[in-house]
Amino acid sequence: MYTGVWQIVKDDIKKTFEVCGRSPNGNLFYNSIYAMQRAGMSVTCITPPITNKNSSKDLVKITGYTPETGLYERLQKQYREIIMNSVDHDITEDDL
Repeated sequence: MYTGVWQIVKDDIKKTFEVCGRSPNGNLFYNSIYAMQRAGMSVTCITPPITNKNSSKDLVKITGYTPETGLYERLQKQYREIIMNSVDHDITEDDL
């Protein structure tokens, strides 16, 4: 039985990925990626099982993608900017 999964986020436009870490439950991770997708961002996530106790995230490879350190943070920042811009556009002077 697997004790956890790798949390991997992929930027499908730049073809980069980052292994964010391990988790026994990926619900928060899934939900954050899903919210980014709903906002129009081209991101995906994968959560393969961790098959070896001594496995390292540096050993994870994804064909066609290159590793990018700080990708998840960059995507979260981009998502926050999208959300803030949509809130700014929804508020008009008539609402004030």
